[in-house]
Amino acid sequence: MRRIFESLCICVCASILFAGHSLADWPRFRGPNGTGIAMGKAPTEWSPNRNLRWKVPLPGPGVSSPIIVNGRVFVTCYSGYGESRENIGRMEDLQRHLLCVDLKSGELLWQRDVPSTVPEDPYTGPGIPTHGYASHTPASDGRYVYVFFGKSGVMAFDMDGNQKWRTSVGTDSDPRRWGSSSSPIVYEDVVIVTAGPESRAMVGLDKRTGEELWRAPADAFGMVWGTPAIVQTEQGADVVIGAPYEIWALNPRTGKLTWYCGAMETDQFSSSVVVDGQRVYAIEGRGGGSIALTAGGQDDITQSNVLWSGRDSSRFATPIVYENRLYYFNNGVVTCLNAENGQRLFQGRLRDAGSSAEEPSTAAPERGNQRGGGGRGFGGRGGFGGGGMVSDFASPVLADGKIYYVNRSGVTFVLEAGAEFHQIAANRVTEEAEQFAATPAISDGALVMRSNKHLYCIAEDQ
Repeated sequence: MRRIFESLCICVCASILFAGHSLADWPRFRGPNGTGIAMGKAPTEWSPNRNLRWKVPLPGPGVSSPIIVNGRVFVTCYSGYGESRENIGRMEDLQRHLLCVDLKSGELLWQRDVPSTVPEDPYTGPGIPTHGYASHTPASDGRYVYVFFGKSGVMAFDMDGNQKWRTSVGTDSDPRRWGSSSSPIVYEDVVIVTAGPESRAMVGLDKRTGEELWRAPADAFGMVWGTPAIVQTEQGADVVIGAPYEIWALNPRTGKLTWYCGAMETDQFSSSVVVDGQRVYAIEGRGGGSIALTAGGQDDITQSNVLWSGRDSSRFATPIVYENRLYYFNNGVVTCLNAENGQRLFQGRLRDAGSSAEEPSTAAPERGNQRGGGGRGFGGRGGFGGGGMVSDFASPVLADGKIYYVNRSGVTFVLEAGAEFHQIAANRVTEEAEQFAATPAISDGALVMRSNKHLYCIAEDQ
């Protein structure tokens, strides 16, 4: 009964949060409130010659994810500088692009080109060449589309591509100049932007005018690349985000810190938290660790609200929580945990066509207390960490009880969202050499994904 009640609460909260557009839309990074869970179905098998509704060339690369609103697909990319190590170009020629494509036909409805504010972070080292200059997924309230282009600011466009406002949220850089990637979200009348590298702050903007409503500064935001989510508690709504050593919750109307929780011993946070009812889950890879907590309260809730913590590790991908199970992906392996206690249910290696599957493991790993923090920590802990980059960046999504996960080479694995490992398919949308680092979007029976060269729509053949 408790889970039924929580599911009803989620539906009610979703109707409040996304009243500006259809609940079947995919209006931000990982869809409704960042859960990664779509309404309706999506195809389970496809190829370049099957169930490919359309394919649209992009004017440049990017790792931002597409969104789908009111039957239109919105995606960003960039050109002119840093398109590849072989074609760096001039920084002065860097442009960002916002494209609007019809979901049914693939027709390009409009494209807006935005010259960049320079100087930008240079196209050198392990950071920028890995993800480029279009890494923030747009967000929409059904009336406007909001894009974040880092040092070039936050912009709002209407559904016809008319620019309504543009606001700078800072032009600084993170210590290693790796660039930023946190995506904006919309709550009521506020566009919330995690401008970590740009200004070491989370910023709330009036969605109608772009006017800054509040600013929450914290040095540790300079080491944050994840996207926040909204959690509803008895005290009201909180915007929650993972930060070095802690999970933070801020009032989305004022930016004031509501509560915080000691979390993993990691000096940076690249993945995003995921919300299920009043529970918040996070898994991080650098330093590692996993945590589940109940949202709500005031100040330090570490001792009172942590449900479990462990040593699970996932470098960039955000997990999926579905039917009281938590799924996460790392280095070609999927792991399923009991969301109640963090115990492992299974672990299996993903297999591409022609490869043999490894036997899944059901043994529970050793579990330890990973509660970091120790004190308020809002901007008070941590330094920037380096380390090697892994190749896969996309996060899993789910539709009709099936999980979809795309790796960097473009293989999309489809799994049953059950308590045992069962891979249904491994699909490729192209045989060309393209890189896929964005999370797919699902709406109206279609799955939309992007590479560094094309935007694809997969739907059942009619």
